[in-house]
Amino acid sequence: MPSLYIRQLLAGRDFAPGNKVAEGMANFVYLVGDRDIGECLVVDPAWDIPDLLRVAAADDMKIVGALATHYHPDHVGGTMFGFTVEGLPTLMELNPCKVHVHRAEADGVRQVTGLSKSDIEGHDSGDRVRVGEVEVELLHTPGHTPGSCCFRVGEALLAGDTLFLQGCGRVDLPGGDPDEMYRTLTQRLSSLPPETMLFPGHAYGGESATMEVVRRTNHYLQVPSLEDWRRLMG
Repeated sequence: MPSLYIRQLLAGRDFAPGNKVAEGMANFVYLVGDRDIGECLVVDPAWDIPDLLRVAAADDMKIVGALATHYHPDHVGGTMFGFTVEGLPTLMELNPCKVHVHRAEADGVRQVTGLSKSDIEGHDSGDRVRVGEVEVELLHTPGHTPGSCCFRVGEALLAGDTLFLQGCGRVDLPGGDPDEMYRTLTQRLSSLPPETMLFPGHAYGGESATMEVVRRTNHYLQVPSLEDWRRLMG
């Protein structure tokens, strides 16, 4: 069995120290890879790319690829709310590697980051990205954006802005779709085993928990019908 490496990093605390905007946004970035060969993927690299590379190097890990859950600038870099977030363009300059996204999200990533088509590899749901002997499965979970993805590795689910410990991603931003989010939460993610460990894209309500706990404590997973959901989401 490969030696699975997962590192959860909170912006403003574990990297990008002193960046008050990053601290306020409470983004998580993840390093996922194979400890035996010392290679990893970085999930949603943003805010301080040199610091993320430093953290990986301190763990004797080399970043050989990137995974993007969705195209919003706080996850991939770009301009939002009048400020600029460092992200994938800086990663390409300092540590060139392929960026893996769902194909429905590729155009959005290019638009907000300025990356070229050759930088990005589009995927379908169920595709797997391999690093060493570790496989990361892409699960298409639209709702927050059309191409939002969760990444499943072993018994861990890196959920981006699809699902938090408390709440779920917004559906009132461009590309958001409340009906798709409801289907994602009640159908696409419903088959995950209860022992699956949820690692969200933001520290909203905590850092991680099993799906058994999240299903019991997250109100957004307990809405009984699509009509009730539509009322809840406005």
